[in-house]
Amino acid sequence: MFAIKYELIKKDLKTKARLGVIHTPHGDIETPVFMPVGTQATVKTMTPEELKDIGAKIILSNTYHLYLRPGHNLIKKAGGLHKFMNWDRAILTDSGGFQVFSLGPLRKITEEGVEFRSHLDGSKHFLTPEKVIEIENALGADIIMSFDECAPYPAEYDYVKKSMELTLQWAKRGKIAHKNIEKQALFGIIQGGTYKDLRKECTLRLVDMDFPGYSIGGLSVGEPKDIMYDILDYTTEYMPEDKPRYLMGVGSPDDLIEGVIRGVDMFDCVLPTRIARNGTVFTSKGKLVVRNAAYAEDFLPLDEECSCYTCKNYSRAYIRHLFKSNEILAARLATIHNLHFLIKLMEDVRQAIKEDRLLEFKSKFFKKYGYKEEC
Repeated sequence: MFAIKYELIKKDLKTKARLGVIHTPHGDIETPVFMPVGTQATVKTMTPEELKDIGAKIILSNTYHLYLRPGHNLIKKAGGLHKFMNWDRAILTDSGGFQVFSLGPLRKITEEGVEFRSHLDGSKHFLTPEKVIEIENALGADIIMSFDECAPYPAEYDYVKKSMELTLQWAKRGKIAHKNIEKQALFGIIQGGTYKDLRKECTLRLVDMDFPGYSIGGLSVGEPKDIMYDILDYTTEYMPEDKPRYLMGVGSPDDLIEGVIRGVDMFDCVLPTRIARNGTVFTSKGKLVVRNAAYAEDFLPLDEECSCYTCKNYSRAYIRHLFKSNEILAARLATIHNLHFLIKLMEDVRQAIKEDRLLEFKSKFFKKYGYKEEC
């Protein structure tokens, strides 16, 4: 009855990495996969056609932002998010929980829900798990998230435990409120901070609720990477093999590979688009700040090993000129490259899993990129 189905194709012989396919109402998604973020019903600077050209099969939008502007009811009138933004492939919407809790003094948390003031105009709003599901049902994404509380790092054990209990209560309430189960898959979100016993408890209790997929939240929020990897490795031990596993808000090349090794299937992050707009790009040899003076007369592509539209047609010198001139095309070209880089990276990771050489691939990639290996 679930809207999506996860098909496990192959398991890596030396790690927890998995090769799979998520079947959705808007197409199949090979995993592991990186999902570009389109917070306000658009991946910044990109058209849907350009996203398809670089191989994106699923993108994200943000419930909090779309609820405030233009409003979920308007999007429902337009025929849902797919029609509204002219995207006929899969969409995932987060619950808006992270954005609400990031408002700090502008919000008040109770067992019933969260009262907050809009960052746009200061207007007062109240979100409950049921209201969030109502909004996400109106948006119509293929995969939707439960409302949760993302505890900060560091945080005391008692606070994180209370936060976890709230997240579990809200997950149960959201699941009851969700009626569109044949068209939209609702994921439960695992919280518990950096406390292993809480992560285990939260995971097992969510699994008992039987969601079609599970998200790992509350990581990459300031904790050291070795702690993040340790908690991630521990958490996936208790996650079902027949459901997709989504690590929320993680998207640097090293974190993607390390996450795959620990059994994660889905990733998202604003990092590639955000740094692109500031003139920084990923390359096979590490990050490159193309707006720097060193590239003023550099007529090489951003990455000589890259086959994206930007690298096939434009030089570092030209792109630097665009950034220095504040031309919109600069951000567009850098964004195309960065998203292509991560989508191609995950394609290469999938091939490495298929050929049982993931650890070898990681070692070569890290050495060339300039990363130190964590495991």
